[in-house]
Amino acid sequence: MTPHPTTTLRRTTAALAAVVGVGGLLAACGDPGSAGGGGSTSAASGSPAAATCEAVPGDELVVLEDDKKLQTVDNIIPAVNADLASQAPDLIPLLDTVSAALDTDTLIGLNKAVDIERKTSEDVAAQFVEDAGLAADDASAGKGVKVAIGAADFAESATLGNIYADVLESAGYDATVTTIGNRETYLPALLKGEQVQMVPEYVGTLTEFLNKDANGADAEPKASGDLDSTVAALTELGDAAGLAFGTPSPAQDQNAFAVTKDFAAEHDLTTLSDLAAACGGLVLGAGPECTERPFCQPGLEKTYGLTFSEFRSLDAGGPLTKAALQKGEITLGLVFSSDGSLSTSAAG
Repeated sequence: MTPHPTTTLRRTTAALAAVVGVGGLLAACGDPGSAGGGGSTSAASGSPAAATCEAVPGDELVVLEDDKKLQTVDNIIPAVNADLASQAPDLIPLLDTVSAALDTDTLIGLNKAVDIERKTSEDVAAQFVEDAGLAADDASAGKGVKVAIGAADFAESATLGNIYADVLESAGYDATVTTIGNRETYLPALLKGEQVQMVPEYVGTLTEFLNKDANGADAEPKASGDLDSTVAALTELGDAAGLAFGTPSPAQDQNAFAVTKDFAAEHDLTTLSDLAAACGGLVLGAGPECTERPFCQPGLEKTYGLTFSEFRSLDAGGPLTKAALQKGEITLGLVFSSDGSLSTSAAG
């Protein structure tokens, strides 16, 4: 599961390949660095060296907050064909109720239910809509309006698509969910409004996809770590392309860096800045491009002053990196922030 120089691998590897190269829940870091065990690096000049901290094995993994906004925002946002949005003015406000009910911890729980507990996306979505009280007050607001929701080919997108569908159906819309592949496949259909009229999307990833499509592969990035400015850029690009958007959710699926919960507790860590202040000589694990990507190892060094004694080429947010963290073979690993295997609490 997306995102240009700053998005996530899982969501957009194929989709961005044609327009951006690599990127998307691809992000600069998610696509991470060259192979091998990199040599040690030093923190920003003049910074006192932090003590070397040994890895602490443990089954539970926690994400350290990217408090200096190194990563591009990738909040979930409903993307709707503009013609449908104008014809059905109640549609986007209904979708916004979903945005308000989601945060990243909730998204982790939904993904855990599907990916680990092996429940279906349909069942997980229905239970969430019931538990969150998202059924519409007016059961006839969308009567006679058909909405085909497109889901990308990974479980999180399918679950989100079914949540949107259930909420719309509660308001009388005739909503269906179809898995329609990657962004290269579903975006043209969404713009035409024929096979697909609505898709769960990701702010930063879609911003850069539209940006590169409109302005060329070398266009200056418009997505950043600032949600408001990225949404403003997305809205402008969407207006030109024929898309309308709801309110972005607090829930994000973006590149992130994790440690074991026991390691975070031992060193009292909640943020990457905490880690930089407490520990040096870290062992970083990620995909092979991480040592070259500005939002992976180079960004961690430049933005946070983190120092690494070794880099291990594993995978971007995948089972190899998570297993290496759990076994204590690396101290810091690249993950995706909504991964269902993550703990939803930090130290303590």
